[in-house]
Amino acid sequence: MREPGNLRLFKRGPSIEVRLVLLLALCLGLIITDAHWPVLRPVRQALSVAVYPFQRVVMAPRQALEYVDSWSHAAALAREEQDALRRQQIEMAQLATHAAQLTTENEQLRRLLKVSESITQPSVAVEVFYEPPNAFSHRLIFNKGTQAGIRPGMPVIDEGGVVGQIVRVTPYTSEAALLIDDQVSIPVQVLRNGLRLIAFGSDEVGKLEVRYLTASMDVQPGDTLVTSGIGGLFPAGLPVARVDKVDRDPGTGFAMAVAQPLSHPERYRHFLVMRVDTDNLPQAEDLEHALAQP
Repeated sequence: MREPGNLRLFKRGPSIEVRLVLLLALCLGLIITDAHWPVLRPVRQALSVAVYPFQRVVMAPRQALEYVDSWSHAAALAREEQDALRRQQIEMAQLATHAAQLTTENEQLRRLLKVSESITQPSVAVEVFYEPPNAFSHRLIFNKGTQAGIRPGMPVIDEGGVVGQIVRVTPYTSEAALLIDDQVSIPVQVLRNGLRLIAFGSDEVGKLEVRYLTASMDVQPGDTLVTSGIGGLFPAGLPVARVDKVDRDPGTGFAMAVAQPLSHPERYRHFLVMRVDTDNLPQAEDLEHALAQP
């Protein structure tokens, strides 16, 4: 049985080509009208309002991706900037420390220059190469040796006074024993009254000892000890130490003075080696034993 709604015998609508031409003409007319007259503006606004929700829905995935991408990019950029700031802070701190160190070294070198101008013996400026890791001896290794004219027995000084004495040399390095080394002894005298004594390295860290003082020896706390020049190892008149205390033993009748060295080998890197005449001094292999003798 046929359906009456689907029966078409002679009725035909416009062809597709005609419809296309009509639509193109309508579009062209709308374009010309919209370009010259504002009559279609309300229609455009109404259409834009109606289409806006669909635009939001369609654009939502892309906007979400852009938001996530911008957030991750901003987080990465913030981390990079934070790392850059940390590196800059570290570099600035290192530069400040290096500048302060250079300032300190320059000041110490100026003081050494004044000391070298005040002494009569020629001297050689040396720098600490390294410090031997030995808790039982106090030595420093310098960056100059026999090529610079350094010989065993030469005194080492800074702006404060006597630091120690060269005990070993190679062509390019030298080793110095500090005053506080327990194997070192140095002839001194009290600057106040000229009393001659012998100062030794002490068991007390960073101190010197003047041993076997009798009751008649006038040594008091605050006295300055300088080299006496006896023995030929150290020139006379170099500052050595300041007496901190005098311990007296009533049982034996002897006393011992404890002194603080006036030099500061633990603070500085540059020192002066006094080029004294060492021809009559012991050889390098015997010098350490000679230093321990009064």
